[in-house]
Amino acid sequence: MNNNSKLNPTELRASLGLSMIFALRMLGMFMVLPVLTTYGMLLQNANKTLIGIAIGIYGFTQAIFQIPFGLISDRVGRKPLIIFGLSLLILGSLISANSCSIWGLIIGRALQGSGAVSAVIMALLSDLIREQNLSKVTAYVGINFGITFAIAIIISPIVVHEFGLHFLFWIITFFSLFCIYIIMFIVPKETNHVTNREIGIIKNSFFKILYNNKLMQLNISIFFLHTLLTCNLIVLPHQFETAGFPISMHWKIYLITMLIAFTFVIPCIVYTEIKRSIKRTFLIGVLIIIISEIVLQIAFNNFWILFIGIQLFLFAFSLMEAIIPSLVSKESPLGYKGTAMGFYSTCQFFGVACGSSIGGWILGNYNIQTVLLFCILISIFWLLISLNMKEPPYIMSTRITLNNKMLSIPNIEKKIRLQPGVVEVLVVFEEKNLYIKIDSKITNRSKIEQFLLNF
Repeated sequence: MNNNSKLNPTELRASLGLSMIFALRMLGMFMVLPVLTTYGMLLQNANKTLIGIAIGIYGFTQAIFQIPFGLISDRVGRKPLIIFGLSLLILGSLISANSCSIWGLIIGRALQGSGAVSAVIMALLSDLIREQNLSKVTAYVGINFGITFAIAIIISPIVVHEFGLHFLFWIITFFSLFCIYIIMFIVPKETNHVTNREIGIIKNSFFKILYNNKLMQLNISIFFLHTLLTCNLIVLPHQFETAGFPISMHWKIYLITMLIAFTFVIPCIVYTEIKRSIKRTFLIGVLIIIISEIVLQIAFNNFWILFIGIQLFLFAFSLMEAIIPSLVSKESPLGYKGTAMGFYSTCQFFGVACGSSIGGWILGNYNIQTVLLFCILISIFWLLISLNMKEPPYIMSTRITLNNKMLSIPNIEKKIRLQPGVVEVLVVFEEKNLYIKIDSKITNRSKIEQFLLNF
């Protein structure tokens, strides 16, 4: 068994190419969020409710097709389905770029979201990256997600102010074409589909995830987090303009607040893992979100109070965006982390859809303060249902491919379970896979592999 953890040329091409595709797709989604509530009002038949629907329908179709695309890719292949999903994104972007009506934009955004290939990208990563390198590559993809969000909300006001809303969709079209080029000519061809329950979605396991109370609580949390994000991004451009800050300058606020947020979030996450205090950090994060919504509510046209509110929210949002998936990974039943993450992503996109749709409706029928009151109530409810949260087990899960000699070891599960630091064991003989949860302070993957090789 090869213990070399250095990425080989094939893995480098796969990780760089697929992370770029993942980032460029997310860039296309996030770039629309800070500008559509203002510039979208120039479209025919537009009103604030329909603007909210135009923002949210992307998340709605993403949520619907996320899990089915992952399952279908096992049959038709990863690359063909990724190309198909990117083609839907291109078609939706072209419709949006050439539409003068809000209804055309809604149709285009729905098609954009229908290309829900995030799960397929992660499955292809699993096919192309050795298990000992997979965790750091997926972490790299996750970091790209946060960076992409920051870049998108910073540059989109600049682009739209200079070239108009439609130009934004032409940029997304170009990005998508570039992604197709990457998947066809840069990302290596997968030689075989690897069944990896840490990444892939497993059939007949949905109820096991849905009936898990801890995972349900985390899925509700990510739903609320993205509901609050899109609600805030619907009202913030109006608040900034009321405070005397023109939309062409909004990128400066986002740039400063995101830089400050990332500066403080990274050490907070490191401290939380070292001290094993995720529950406390989680609850503090929700509490900061409540405070930020109250500050935004009372800011009115005071720019500096508004700035403090958005700074608090973006710090807490970035913190929770890192903590919640870590908790899902820790709380997932052994052998079902991929399925759990699939439902997590679905709830994430449903949050985008509901937040923008409900926020747009409230803004269209009432006012900004009512939207923020709605956010305060959601945040308080989120805190109340999180108070009974338990401290998670501080363990990591991994997969080891077993050869025939290892599979023939008598009572292999029992023998591995008796090793120091091993918390849970699952051997799936038909897949030739061993899944384990371990305390990384006591043991590691290499020690388990060496133990198996010694038989």
